[in-house]
Amino acid sequence: MLNEKTMSHSVECGDCPIRHRAVCARCETDELERLEEIKYYRSFEAGQTVIWSGDRMDFVGSVVSGIATLTQTMEDGRTQMVGLLLPSDFVGRPGRNGSPYDVVATTDLVMCCFRKKPFEAMMERTPHIAHRLLEMTLDELDAAREWMLVLGRKTAREKIASLLTILARRDATLNLRAPEGAMVFDLPLTREAMADYLGLTLETVSRQISALKRDGVISLQGKRHVTVPDFVRLLEEAGDDSDGGLLA
Repeated sequence: MLNEKTMSHSVECGDCPIRHRAVCARCETDELERLEEIKYYRSFEAGQTVIWSGDRMDFVGSVVSGIATLTQTMEDGRTQMVGLLLPSDFVGRPGRNGSPYDVVATTDLVMCCFRKKPFEAMMERTPHIAHRLLEMTLDELDAAREWMLVLGRKTAREKIASLLTILARRDATLNLRAPEGAMVFDLPLTREAMADYLGLTLETVSRQISALKRDGVISLQGKRHVTVPDFVRLLEEAGDDSDGGLLA
């Protein structure tokens, strides 16, 4: 892989910024020590492919920082972005040899990787890891179902607000804050990537972001630094209630 860097063990598991959300979140000290033995870091530059669809994977792991996209390519060459990988999201599937999607770094990306075979063996004797991975898989399924609704039924304005809501919630969770009140976070996607993911044109994305700014739902410093003065207002714009469900 071009420009990929394998990093030294510069972060201990106990000090990891995604520790409370990652696959190792339930692990005891001795289990973390065993994970340390099979762990290494990889960094990727923005725009770089992390995994090609169909390629054999010799690792699984979690996104530590940055964001990546999951993309599927049709036989005629058309592509569709089918998901986002945010910090703490898991990459790869134990028991499967490859990935059904291309994984591409949207920003500079750091991943905590585990050698696949030893990780699979550890899953069998470490229920904490197996249970946490099941939780994460079910959360991913719920998110995919919600996203089907976003793409299929919501207006362009609601789609933009929904994506901002997802990013704001994840940023709050990673920083151990409640998703409420005024919130500030960095938008990790370009408007072109947002358009691709939401099934909108670039012009529509820009127009709807400008409308949300004009109406005071968000403010922007530059193109990426987002301030949400009132998170409840953003939820309403997304068609969601304060608990994250759909408004009746």
